[in-house]
Order: sequence, then C-alpha cells, then structure tokens
Amino acid sequence: MVSLTAAGQAQIKDSPLMNEDLRPTAADERTWTGYNIASLWIGMAVCIPTYTLASGLIAAGMNWWQAVMTIILGNLIVLIPLILNAHAGTRYGIPYPVYARLWFGAKGAHIPAMLRAIVAAGWFGIQTWIGGSALDVLMTSMFHGWASVPAHLAIAFLAFWALNVWIGYKGPEAIKFMEAWGAPILIVLGLGLLFWAWSAAGGFGPMLSAPSKFKTWSEFWPVFFPSLTAMIAFWSTLALNIPDFTRYVRSQKAQAWGQILGLPTTMGLYAFIGVAVTSATVVIFGKAIWDPVELMAKFPPLVVFIGTLGIVLATITTNIAANVVAPARSFENLSPRKITWGMGVIITGIIGIAMMPWYLLANFANYIFGWLGTYSAFLGPLDGIALADYWLVRNRLIDMKELYRPGGRYDYEGGFNTRAIVALGVGIVVALIGKFVPTFKFLFDNAWAVGLLVTVVIYWALMQKHQTILSYQDFADITEGDTTVGAAGRAVSGD
Repeated sequence: MVSLTAAGQAQIKDSPLMNEDLRPTAADERTWTGYNIASLWIGMAVCIPTYTLASGLIAAGMNWWQAVMTIILGNLIVLIPLILNAHAGTRYGIPYPVYARLWFGAKGAHIPAMLRAIVAAGWFGIQTWIGGSALDVLMTSMFHGWASVPAHLAIAFLAFWALNVWIGYKGPEAIKFMEAWGAPILIVLGLGLLFWAWSAAGGFGPMLSAPSKFKTWSEFWPVFFPSLTAMIAFWSTLALNIPDFTRYVRSQKAQAWGQILGLPTTMGLYAFIGVAVTSATVVIFGKAIWDPVELMAKFPPLVVFIGTLGIVLATITTNIAANVVAPARSFENLSPRKITWGMGVIITGIIGIAMMPWYLLANFANYIFGWLGTYSAFLGPLDGIALADYWLVRNRLIDMKELYRPGGRYDYEGGFNTRAIVALGVGIVVALIGKFVPTFKFLFDNAWAVGLLVTVVIYWALMQKHQTILSYQDFADITEGDTTVGAAGRAVSGD
C-alpha cells in the first residue's frame, strides 16, 4: 500500500483540487479490518428493499428459489468489479472522486462523480421514505391520536430524513462505528423474524411450494435477463465508489474477504427471509404481506417498538453508507475549497426528496425495470472505464500526487479526457438502444453488462500508449521504498 511522505503531503496541501476529506489516507488511518468491511456490507444489505426484492421477481412469474438464486447470482457478478475497483482505494488511499480524475481528468471527473451522486441521492430518498413510513406505523400504534394529525406520514418522513442527515454529517468514522455494532443486531433480528414465521405458520407456508409460472425456458429467459440486470444494478453504484471505504482498509486481503463474506451471503439470506416470512403470512393472516412495515403493524405495541427500531437501524445503516458518502464526496469535489462534507450531505438530502421516492416505490415495474434497469445503463459503462483504466491501461501504476495538481499529468485536454467521454457515450447509447428499439431489446435487458463490455474495449483501444501512462521504470523512480511516495513522486509499489 502507498502513502505520501510528509514532503509529498506538503506539496499538495494548498492545491485547489484538495481538501481534508479528499486527501489520500495516511498509513495510520487505515484501520478497517475485514470485519469492518463485512459489517459494512451486512449493514447496507439488510434493508427493506432487500427484504422485498424477491417479491417483484415472484410477481413477474418466478418461484421462490428462482428469485433468490437470481438475486445471489447478480450479487456474485457485481462482486467482481467491487473487489477490482476497491483495490485502488486500498492501495492508494484515494476516494472515488479523486480516483475518477485518473480516467476523466480533473474537470471531467465531475461526470462520473455526479452520475453516481444522482443515483445515490435517489436511493437516499427511497430509504428515507421507507424509514419514515416505519416511524409513522410506530407512532400510530403507540399514540391513538397520531393518525388524525394532518400530514402525519410527511412529518414522520421529514423527521427520519433529518436523523439521516445528522448522522451522515458526523462523517466516515461514525459510519464505521454504527455498522460494526449494527451488523450483529440486524442478523439476530432477521433470524428472529424467520423463526417466528416458521413457528407461527407451522412451516413456511404455500409460497415455497408454489411452482414457477414459466412452463418453458423460452418463457423464463426474457424475464430472467432484465431481472438479473436489475439485481446487478442494485449494488453497481457501490462498485464505482467502493474506494470511498476501502481507502481506510489495512490490506487487499481484508477488503476482498470482507466483501465476499458480507455481500452475496447477506443478500441471499435476507431475500430468502423476505420470501419465507411472506409465505408464512398467507397461512397466518390469510394474505401475502410483503411490506415488513405493514406486517409489523399487526403485532402488539412492544413488538412494534422493537420491530421499528430494527427497521430504522437497517435503513440508517444502509442509507448513510451506501447513499450519503458517494454524493457528499462528489459535491465536495465540485469545489473542494468551498463545499464541505456537511454541505454535501445536506445537498444529497434535498435531491433525495426532489426525486419523489414515493413514486419509485409505487409498484415493482417502476422499481425493478424502471429505476434499477435504467440507471444500470449509465453505471455499467462507468464500471467498464474504471476497470479498463486501472487494470488494463495502467497496470495499477498511478502518479498519486499528480491527481491533485491542476495542469498535471492527468489534466488531459483542459481537464477532460475526451477518450473516456467518447467511450462512456458509446456504452450508454448501445445499452439504451434496446429501450427504444424492440428488435434490440436484449441490449437493454442486459444493459449493465453490455455497457461495461463495450466501454472496456473502446476505452482500452483509445488509451493505447497514452502519455499519461507510467512505465515501471517511471514508477520505480518516483517511489521511496515500497510504501511511500516522495516529494517528487507519484505512484506506488507493494500491495
């Protein structure tokens, strides 16, 4: 892993492209272990959208195991770019907006940063709406007059919004603490809910024995592929800005195993819990109840109180880590000397409300095929550029100090790498063709993968022998030892 020497830090401290939140992390700041990364993923993956994710797939015709396996497969696929993009954060200690300067240039980096930020802000609104609804149910069950208060749901939503913004304002160390303590609590609550459903229904109910509605594979594939794309898109956002977290990790082994153990296992488990518990509600209550907030309202006040705390904790741990860090950093990067982390958090919260989360959650078509499917066409190409640049074009050799120098090695043409912009544009257009031209529907059904593959090839071809690429000799010349970069140095060797 690499850190700047004191002399190197002194040279970039007054750069207009740097502030305290965007600087490379020092060696003594890299304290996160594999457990911290695994708990981060458990905290993010345990949320109501995960619980209800299989419901849209079952409504589209899948049986329970087809739905759960589609979710697990999607997460195993997105795990690949997650681990590969995390490498740069762990090795160099740089956050996502700074990492994006490597591919797009100092000014061009605002393009991928803001695309990621807008999606995250939309998710922030969705999660806040869910948490606010849970608070509204709690207040209704505990205070009989609450339901008569005008706009009581809106009040609960805004109160929960303010709580999320306040916690996000505290910064990454508060997130680390919250996730580390929240993860085991959320696992216990989820398993407790599963045990209740099994015991109360005398088994998991009829849904687990219901057959798929698809009689042939030719009927199954047209639903499977866009559904798989949506499952990949669920965390394709984090596949871009995962360096925001792994810049604090001690080693590549810790970040990789933390993600492997934390993401696909948790997503698969909680998707199954959602299906199994909902199946049991058919036996217990006579109808399928997919929404855990609606289910919670049927219990006594004490259980409602505990359940609400669980939903609130699950929503906050997901929302702050997954949907605040990336946009806040991106808004900071617009003007590092003027926009602070706290201002970025507040901007994120305002945009989250403006994106009308209540509409996105109105039905599974809006959510899975509209929201998740469409933004995957934009994020897949960005993932492709990030992977091609770091692993294929540069062989993991970065001139770290130059990422903070205006007019430096990575300034390209006036701050913009036009090759990255061309590759991004082509990748998005190819993926979106299928949304508007029925003959090419398969392109949009697989938008994330299509966009990623197209941009990997185009970007790699356009960047061959580019002057910004470091040779191994250049890299060795600017590296002091195997872990630091000197005042004249730029890149790294070692981990």
